[in-house]
Amino acid sequence: MTLSGKRALITGSFQGIGLGIATSLAAEGVEIILHGLADEATIAKAEKTVMDAGAAKVESYTSDLRDVAATEALIAKILRNGPVDILCNNAGVQHTATIEEMPRAKWDDIIAINLSSYFDTMRLLLPAMKERGYGRVINTSSVHGLVGSVQKAPYVASKHGVIGLTKVAALEYASSGSRDSGGVTVNAICPGWVETTLIAPQIQAKAELHNGDRSAGIADLLSEKQPSHRMSSPKDIGAIVVFLCSDAAHNITGAAISVDGGWSAQ
Repeated sequence: MTLSGKRALITGSFQGIGLGIATSLAAEGVEIILHGLADEATIAKAEKTVMDAGAAKVESYTSDLRDVAATEALIAKILRNGPVDILCNNAGVQHTATIEEMPRAKWDDIIAINLSSYFDTMRLLLPAMKERGYGRVINTSSVHGLVGSVQKAPYVASKHGVIGLTKVAALEYASSGSRDSGGVTVNAICPGWVETTLIAPQIQAKAELHNGDRSAGIADLLSEKQPSHRMSSPKDIGAIVVFLCSDAAHNITGAAISVDGGWSAQ
């Protein structure tokens, strides 16, 4: 329970990778702040999952990360209940289309949520982390922050941007704190295929090509890009976050950590 007493904000955490991160941190006794856009039933289910995992406390907030004023109000409200020691920027959206067919509004939305919101939460929370001498920022990028892919111009641009933003922040805060206090680190995680409800339709489509065999469908999907032919789980990503938050990781900063089964090594 080395993280007991810490307080973590995870954006986009009512399901998927974000909930996996929240659950893993909860198991270490962290106070969890869930965030996203979801209905009451989904929020209640996420809260129960996190509390059952061992969270010291759970809070939930909803807000539109495209709205800068709303994000500033959100952070102010969160800080009224105490400092944020760990920030996991995980919220993200996607839309596939060629550049010539991509709606301009979709570009704005994806950049705003996947990149600009990360900048906003960091600028609002990093200064206090510096003052305390401890802070952890983990930004969810993607394998698409390292390689390109067709029909995903705004998504790929935003995820490449997350890695660049991570490096700049890491450099600016690298000397904050000490080994004893834990320091302030900023890192990015770059997942490949992660098994979440968001990719269930893609798995089902592949399974139908193999007489309904889900395992064969997953293998087919992974064979296109991911050499390991294994998906990661949200809890796999969560375990990496837990390590990055530990004292042992005080000198890991500015990194873009691939969790892609060899995808970006090709």
